[in-house]
Amino acid sequence: MIASPSLHLLGGVVQGCGTAGAFAVIKNNGSVVTWGHPEMGGDSSSVAELLMTGVVQIVATDTAFAAIKDNGSVVTWGAWNRGGDSTAIATLLAEGVVQVCGNTGAFAARRSNGSVVTWGDTFSSGISSVIAPLLATDVVHICATSVNAFAAFKANGSLVTWGSQFFGGDSSKVAPLLTEGVVQVCGTNGACAALLVNGSVVTWGNDEEGGDSSKVATLLSDVVQVCGSGGAFAAIKSGGSVITWGDDWGGDSSEVAALLIEGVVQICGGEMAFAAIKADGSVVSWGDSRYGGDSSAVASLLTEGVTAIF
Repeated sequence: MIASPSLHLLGGVVQGCGTAGAFAVIKNNGSVVTWGHPEMGGDSSSVAELLMTGVVQIVATDTAFAAIKDNGSVVTWGAWNRGGDSTAIATLLAEGVVQVCGNTGAFAARRSNGSVVTWGDTFSSGISSVIAPLLATDVVHICATSVNAFAAFKANGSLVTWGSQFFGGDSSKVAPLLTEGVVQVCGTNGACAALLVNGSVVTWGNDEEGGDSSKVATLLSDVVQVCGSGGAFAAIKSGGSVITWGDDWGGDSSEVAALLIEGVVQICGGEMAFAAIKADGSVVSWGDSRYGGDSSAVASLLTEGVTAIF
């Protein structure tokens, strides 16, 4: 709406979202305020009238925004080739949209009839003729799994993926394992991991970024949560132990292995490191020391009382 908001305009903010160079916030009256780089979503003047009321959620790619309104319509702005221009599918976004998510270059919208619509960079959102029929109905949830891929959960428990084949968008090699019982999916920059209801884990995508879990395959049972960093995965098992795989900056947890044998309740991943909260409120970190893998400087503050990591 405006390029440089005064502080008084930012009172009553209920949600905020950012691209690589701009911010957008929803106020409690349903209006939107934007600022930052004009070509990265900071300038929303072209759709200003549509953002004056009724906006309930905003999501972003790296340079564009999409806003869902209370009437089920979607408004987009920002870099045209990264999802800011949705005119080609405007009729499909005029009503009935219940969820939108974005990866680095594209958006995906789930409609009330269970179908999925995508727009933006085709490298990030491309849907093959084989996948398209699977996204026409019965989709109950969508999410971005990596920087250039999406996944859709279907009502029957199956998982459908699309986007760049180099970033986890192509799960055809493990498709028979994703036909039912999928309860969680997460990604690194270039690979994906799905947790099944039986506690097993299925991986695909870039081998070096976690797509190949063969070295720990026998250990990936009774898993209750999987988390990704930029290039590795960490899985918590039912007994509170942790299994890691992927690149050396997070995939190798050998230096703290003794601390990850039991009691882990939550894991958070950064670009090149992980941090885990244990049941006693302490924190264990590993990965590249420059990116949060080394918490020794604040170790005395992380021995107890930690309830969440972001």
